Amino acid sequence: MNAPRHLVGVWNPSYADDVMDAHLAVLLNRMRELRALPKGDPRRDAGEADVHVWWGKVRSANRQQPLDHLPEILALDAATSDEAREVQLYLTDYRSLYVAHVIEITAEDVRLDEGSHVPRYYTERNLSCDCWFRLGDIRRIVADDTLGVIAELRKLSNTHYNDRPVSLYGGMVNLPLIVTRSDDATFFEPEARDALTDGRYWAEFDAERTGLGAIERELRDNLFGESAWSGLDPAVRGFVAGAEHLLRAQRRTPAFDFSGVVLDLAKACEVQGNRTLHRALRKAKPGDRMVNLGGRSVDLLDTPPLSAGELARVLEEPALRPVLARQLRDAAWFTGQFPSVLREIARYRNPAAHSEPVGLEDAVRVRDHMVGVGCHGHLVKLARVQPA
Repeated sequence: MNAPRHLVGVWNPSYADDVMDAHLAVLLNRMRELRALPKGDPRRDAGEADVHVWWGKVRSANRQQPLDHLPEILALDAATSDEAREVQLYLTDYRSLYVAHVIEITAEDVRLDEGSHVPRYYTERNLSCDCWFRLGDIRRIVADDTLGVIAELRKLSNTHYNDRPVSLYGGMVNLPLIVTRSDDATFFEPEARDALTDGRYWAEFDAERTGLGAIERELRDNLFGESAWSGLDPAVRGFVAGAEHLLRAQRRTPAFDFSGVVLDLAKACEVQGNRTLHRALRKAKPGDRMVNLGGRSVDLLDTPPLSAGELARVLEEPALRPVLARQLRDAAWFTGQFPSVLREIARYRNPAAHSEPVGLEDAVRVRDHMVGVGCHGHLVKLARVQPA
């Protein structure tokens, strides 16, 4: 099967005060309207279908002819109806990077029928668009960090440039780019999203966690190093930065409950652990992916994300260890020491523990061991466990 194709675009800050914010505002308004409906209300199904915003590929006033590769772009619309695949649109202004879930692509002017789902500046500035992308959700990957954007875009291969890595400088021509990514990463699986965001859309989740860009840069530069930081899933980097931000902001607050710090770090371990496991098993034989989970035999590539406790048990399966040893670098640490880390952090993910406050001393201890303050951090070691 050919690798799934995605798209990369650049937004022009001259079109609006903040182009990305204008689209997120439309999307978040639709999400708020959906949340206002009572659970069980039959209108919720229609409300979920109404959660989207249209992003237009603006045609330059200096270009009169159509895009040469517009037919290829429009052909990707067929893949948006395949529930087993994601079509992703990566969007950047060179300082920040977002990924959007594309659920439709069209060359029709959607403002005629769906004007309420289009930011006003398209009409106010009389902008003409080659095509439109209907976006069901948008995730922030990098905030205010050009070096981080460069590192993330290098993970994408430009199909019109001999599949070479996307380059921020010199490579952003003939947009939107059509790209693939070798790790087949997905960003919008509903089960994974719900487990990490408590049932919210990623756009809602990100809106509540702003101002983390500086902390992410500091963690990369002063603790993790560029290679290890780049090896972490974007969600993991966000959870680690969120934990660090909360700890620093409330460290001097008497009797503060720091459970949010350890819960974010627990989620970071789960996300990266599941991601590493799935990447290792993609090329494994079907029989090698089968384990006993909850009293039944399951294929690990077909299961929802494992909790910390489940992941610890799976990684210690005797039959799975040699499979992972063939597929991963540093597999011995992943199957040997990492399960103990998961069991320790699983205590804080237990619902029964949520009613118990976490004190500063415990939060600092968990954070130091995870990110590497005074030691070699568990998440740094985990980031280095990569496909062989």
